[in-house]
Amino acid sequence: MSGEFPDPLRMRDGSPIATAAEWRERRRPELLELFQRHMYGFFPPAPVTGAPNVVRSESFLGGRAMRKDVRVPLGPPGAPTLNLMVLTPRGRRSPLFLGINFGGNEVEVLAPEGVRKNTWSVERTLARGYAVASFHAADVDPDRDDFTDGVHPWHRPAGSGAERGPTEWGTLAAWAWGLSRALDYLEHDPDVDARRIAVVGHSRMGKAALLAAAFDERAALAIPSQSGCGGAAPSRTTVGETVALINKNFPHWFCTAFRAYNDTPERLPFDQHELLALIAPRPVLLCNAVEDEWANPAGQFEMLRAAAPVWRLLGKEGLRADRMPPSGKLLDGDLGYFIRPGAHAMSPVEWAAYLDFADRHR
Repeated sequence: MSGEFPDPLRMRDGSPIATAAEWRERRRPELLELFQRHMYGFFPPAPVTGAPNVVRSESFLGGRAMRKDVRVPLGPPGAPTLNLMVLTPRGRRSPLFLGINFGGNEVEVLAPEGVRKNTWSVERTLARGYAVASFHAADVDPDRDDFTDGVHPWHRPAGSGAERGPTEWGTLAAWAWGLSRALDYLEHDPDVDARRIAVVGHSRMGKAALLAAAFDERAALAIPSQSGCGGAAPSRTTVGETVALINKNFPHWFCTAFRAYNDTPERLPFDQHELLALIAPRPVLLCNAVEDEWANPAGQFEMLRAAAPVWRLLGKEGLRADRMPPSGKLLDGDLGYFIRPGAHAMSPVEWAAYLDFADRHR
């Protein structure tokens, strides 16, 4: 099935990529440009802003951990601010999971009860020696088809008109860019081992985590969970969510140029295995659920298979199996895969797999 997808080791002009140097110097830059031009839109540079401000630093979990709340400016005065919560085990410099939450730091990540409780498995993660950092998606850009709010008005290309241009960035790119702004702060936090930061996310935030890791090499490990179309699932598919459906239902997530491929995704000059390949040689873990056919779990595994030659070119093992593992069994290695019983959610079951995978790559 992997033969149905573009060869990640072949340039657009047809010339092959045969060495690691050619990948780094020729193919990787080409793919970065193609994904921005045809799908996500072009990222702006990091903003020139004031320094992040730690507004809270206090004991957490009865003294077993520390909590810091950090305000990270996302532009000049008046621009949105990232409200980054950083939870670290006390007394150690720790590897960290960084991700975007849907409902807010207090409401979701620290939820004491209700359906969101343990979505982020904070206590277990801290006990395993990992820190957790998160921010609310709306800090960067609210999840709606409106480009007058969030960070977009503050970072428009020079000479832009009233309407968004065909290659101007969408909301997924903005969220991924926000993860990079969090990394700007975290790489200087004395309680964080900045060489071992994993970006993690569920569903649409899994798409953003994957995109951030592809474009920002400071992310040491990527764990997109049930990320589906626009994430780790193929665009060339009839299973689950399709390019036409995602552009209809969430037109703001992508650049408008992506809509040209609604009915002919096979014309795209790439597929999502090549977004995965942009993370190579760093480890990637894809997580899925048996009942979540909308996210195309089998298609995501095919994307790992199609991306694996890039890891091998760069001297890594790549994918350790030709078939999806049984439900509940973690396939580790440079390219990991985990699928569990159940439906679309992030739960302690996923987090157990995240932690085990991260342990293997510490």
